[in-house]
Amino acid sequence: MDDGVLQKARNFAQPLLEGSTFESGEDVLAHADAMVRMLAQMGDSQEMQAACYLVYACDHLAKPEDVIGKAFGASFAALAIETSRLIRIQRQARLSATDGAQPDLGVENVRKMLLAFSRDLRVVMLRLASRLQTLRHYSVVKKPLPSGLAQESLQVFAPLANRLGIWQMKWELEDLSFRFTEPDAYRQVAQWLDGKRAERESYIASTCASILQGLKSQGIDAKVYGRPKHIYSIVKKMRDKSVGFDRILDIRAFRILVDTVPNCYAALSWVHSHYVPMVEEFNDYIARPKSNGYQSLHTVVRDVQLKAIEIQIRTQGMHDHAEHGVAAHWAYKEAGKKGYSGVSATGAYDAKIAVLRQLLAWERDMASANAQSLGKPSQSKQDEHVAADRIYVLTPEAAVVELPEGATPIDFAYTLHTNLGHRCRGAHVDGAMVPLNTVLKNGQTVSITALKEGGPSRDWLNPELGFLVSPRARAKVRAWFNAQVLQETLSKGRESVEKLLQREGKSSTNLEELSGHLGFKSSEALFESVGKEEFSLRAIEQFLRPHVAPNVTPDEYILLKKSKPTKPSENGGVLVVGIDSLMTQLAKCCKPAPPDEIKGFVTRGKGVSIHREDCSNFAQIERKNPDRVIEVAWSSAKVTQPLAYQVDVSIEAFDRQGLLRDISEVFAKEKMNVVGVQTQSIKEVAWMTFTVEVIDTRKLNKVLGLIGEVKGVRNARRR
Repeated sequence: MDDGVLQKARNFAQPLLEGSTFESGEDVLAHADAMVRMLAQMGDSQEMQAACYLVYACDHLAKPEDVIGKAFGASFAALAIETSRLIRIQRQARLSATDGAQPDLGVENVRKMLLAFSRDLRVVMLRLASRLQTLRHYSVVKKPLPSGLAQESLQVFAPLANRLGIWQMKWELEDLSFRFTEPDAYRQVAQWLDGKRAERESYIASTCASILQGLKSQGIDAKVYGRPKHIYSIVKKMRDKSVGFDRILDIRAFRILVDTVPNCYAALSWVHSHYVPMVEEFNDYIARPKSNGYQSLHTVVRDVQLKAIEIQIRTQGMHDHAEHGVAAHWAYKEAGKKGYSGVSATGAYDAKIAVLRQLLAWERDMASANAQSLGKPSQSKQDEHVAADRIYVLTPEAAVVELPEGATPIDFAYTLHTNLGHRCRGAHVDGAMVPLNTVLKNGQTVSITALKEGGPSRDWLNPELGFLVSPRARAKVRAWFNAQVLQETLSKGRESVEKLLQREGKSSTNLEELSGHLGFKSSEALFESVGKEEFSLRAIEQFLRPHVAPNVTPDEYILLKKSKPTKPSENGGVLVVGIDSLMTQLAKCCKPAPPDEIKGFVTRGKGVSIHREDCSNFAQIERKNPDRVIEVAWSSAKVTQPLAYQVDVSIEAFDRQGLLRDISEVFAKEKMNVVGVQTQSIKEVAWMTFTVEVIDTRKLNKVLGLIGEVKGVRNARRR
């Protein structure tokens, strides 16, 4: 970019901004001019200064990205648009918090959004400069500051400037904010300082001359001057240490600038030899820099009158960094090997990472402070990728919506309301129609087009298509489909039960009472069990039919009840006591297999139905027809080919990818044949039913134990 870019940007913005004012009454163009002067004093490039004008020009352009991009390039356009979006979204967050009487929430939202936009450090610097100029304006015109601005400045912007090492901004942001938040305390400390100003200035002048002469006599070339004290820092020390104004040691403060690090320690040696050092107040931030890269020697000494004075000793480079932080060796492309905050950087990427580390540290500081204010545990170990995992977009009514990075319009719809997400069929972003898998960006305005009725598409759950990013939205879509499956199951079960009742001539039967008699809590529970084929219609049929004698002769019946067992059956199946050749069938409701304890029930025309003794269905029909229950046993005859029996295994587990495969591998390793599988997932929990063939159920117990060890399995049992 040519050297005239600053003037070019002002000429471009002037006709657009002339006559425009903020809510504060400040002229927009004058505000931008002040920001330019501020950034120039910190050594920022003309490109950065030019952006001050382009940010506010965005609001007056129909297509700012195209217009600014054509005139100044894509980088300028992106910076201006991102910054204007952040201004708009923070303003709305502040208004929303004010309307809802939640100032703390407003501050927290501003912090989160500032961090979300901080991937371009230039955006952060522009916001810091703008906020400081806003506070300066209110201070000059002596108007009350709008609710939230001072609190934001003190709790968000000043700590951010501190983390980036921009002390010049930090002190002024703190003092001006404190002036509006606690005007009485501010005036009191200001009066204390003014009351001793003449005495203090005379003392500082004479002490500076004495130190300068002493260092010069040692061959140390130095600059010495009094260090200005800031009202907020004085009040903070008074409150932190619970002391009065007279007990603040660094009211009389000096700064010594030398050319090299060795001379820093040489100057320190001279100071300690000519004054009485207070050892407990000494800090070596050169050997151990602060986390934001600050370096200096701090010492407190007493003069001949035993007055405490603070002295800071540093090089000119350390001083530049202390005053301007990252701005002292500006943005990523200009950082070179200097890096940021005292961190060496071999290139633009390393410099950017160094800055992001400071932003993340600021985020952790703020999150910890917020947690303490709410009485919650500190979250110092929170995810360090927080700077890049959230975005903030607006509804058409300008409400702020927080979303995960990469979120789409469907994620946005589900965040607003579950039903809106289900019915979502189209979206507009900043007024333009976009596909539903469009990735949203910070500050965009999103509106949803929805049907009056409808549901989600199964395509939305396909990660390769990119429709959903939010786990919460995915869970809502899965829940919708699970509900549809349940409704289909209930309908299927209801239809089967109603057809059976019609066939039996019992259409008027009270379904709730019938369900209670069959051991179910409600008719829906009965329909679900029947629809899943977990409960046999035969059991309902047997319950409904009148008690009749079995279809056998009286002599046969007596034989069935009282005869002793004959020799074991040779077919390897079930032996009916007294009648070896009577037809038998294994009940589908409990699927017995050796060596289960079993009982028989004489059916009408279908022989004997074999149940496990612990079968709930058998317990019900035994109470209704005790005279049709007979004794049965497994045959002990030796056969060349043992019979295989089908049993059901019920498994409950946390749903995850590969779960079905892992469980199937257990059956395969134990050489147990799986002949059927049913699965259903509800609210991240998988319910599975495996139908397997066994010769002896004792081996099944071992397999159930192995399945219980599979990751995610909560329960595995025979049904």
